[in-house]
Amino acid sequence: MGALVTLDLPDDSPMLGLPWIITFGPLDDADEWEPVVCGPYERPHALALAESVVAEEQLMAVVEPLVPALSPDEIRGEIAAARIAASDEAARIEASDLYGDFDDVIDDELEAAAEAAGEPAGPRPAPAEAELRAGFARIAKLLTEKGS
Repeated sequence: MGALVTLDLPDDSPMLGLPWIITFGPLDDADEWEPVVCGPYERPHALALAESVVAEEQLMAVVEPLVPALSPDEIRGEIAAARIAASDEAARIEASDLYGDFDDVIDDELEAAAEAAGEPAGPRPAPAEAELRAGFARIAKLLTEKGS
């Protein structure tokens, strides 16, 4: 089983509506090959595809939003926001080290809650080709309408 990495976003985050990409790469340094980037997909499709692949192979999958920027200034703004978020995260991690890291406990609690709710354990099934194509059409519409 591999590893899946993605952003933990609140339910009302505007990033959830963006197109998402998946970058597959080696799980450890012993394997050396160029990462494979797939997408864009809608977020649920990207997560399901990534889960399906890493469930069966020792790979790392990073699922992240694709930000459709229309100018260098928009790109610079996104870079500045990412830098601020990274420094805020570093400060949060530094402060939490004093009291320990409870992320593992939270993950265990979330898994237990999912099992209690009757959600199946393991990866979600990969979406069908028709579902992906419908998602591509919605993404194309989103991208062509941006800035209009």
